[in-house]
Amino acid sequence: MLSGFKKFLMRGNVVDLAVAVVMGAAFGAIVKSLVSDIIMPLITAIFGKQDYTKLSFTLNKSTFAYGDLLTNVISFVSIAAAVYFLIVMPINHLNDRRKARLGIPEQATAPTDVQLLAEIRDLLAAQRNAE
Repeated sequence: MLSGFKKFLMRGNVVDLAVAVVMGAAFGAIVKSLVSDIIMPLITAIFGKQDYTKLSFTLNKSTFAYGDLLTNVISFVSIAAAVYFLIVMPINHLNDRRKARLGIPEQATAPTDVQLLAEIRDLLAAQRNAE
């Protein structure tokens, strides 16, 4: 029983996942600091007000608090941009360079659903006309 558990823990994907979670938490802390210490003060310098959590409006005696949502959206977009520009884009660039260096040809793109449906439609029309 314990040997099976040990095999499970030592499988590559479990260890990779654990490393990814730890790295993601550390990266999240860096981006959170970037948002709270750099981006939000820039937005404050442009639009004023540092605390956006209290922003709200009232409609028919109902209060809609949108400030916290606005802060979270800015944080999400910042995290997504940081992940893309600091991780995804450089890795894609390195992979492209590696493939070019090794002479690996680029794969042809798969047809889209619309293209496949158009081909099926044309085949069915040709089959109907042949009958």
